[in-house]
Amino acid sequence: MTLTRRSFLASAAGFGLYAALPASAQATTPQIYAEDGIAIDGTDPVAYFTDAAPVEGSADITHEWNGATWRFASEANRETFAADPEAYAPQYGGYCAYAVSEGYTASSTPKAWKIVDGKLYLNYSRRIQRRWDRDITARITNADANWPTVLQ
Repeated sequence: MTLTRRSFLASAAGFGLYAALPASAQATTPQIYAEDGIAIDGTDPVAYFTDAAPVEGSADITHEWNGATWRFASEANRETFAADPEAYAPQYGGYCAYAVSEGYTASSTPKAWKIVDGKLYLNYSRRIQRRWDRDITARITNADANWPTVLQ
């Protein structure tokens, strides 16, 4: 059985363990976490700010930005995002904020989210988000220092 980076992280997270991946394992990590090219699993990034909830975007209402396809629940949300994507896109390219604070990348889920100081942060799971929540300020400081070097 081949252990991929993703299956390794999923297994490690399931046991509450995280291990830093060597830089060589991250050499091809894209700037935006996008399964099959779709950012945030198709969740509308603007809706986190306007509806205070993850809202599924439509495959018919999209915008290409930073190498990923972003989906939206409405044309208005697409236009809002297109005008200022940096304001609505999740921090750290949508990778898990906890993982980036620890010095590596991991996938995220749209359901483990928080807006802090007007910025959207996603985490691997709600359980990992609770760990991140224990010291958000320090986690963000560490993640900011690690980003984007964790992609290399």
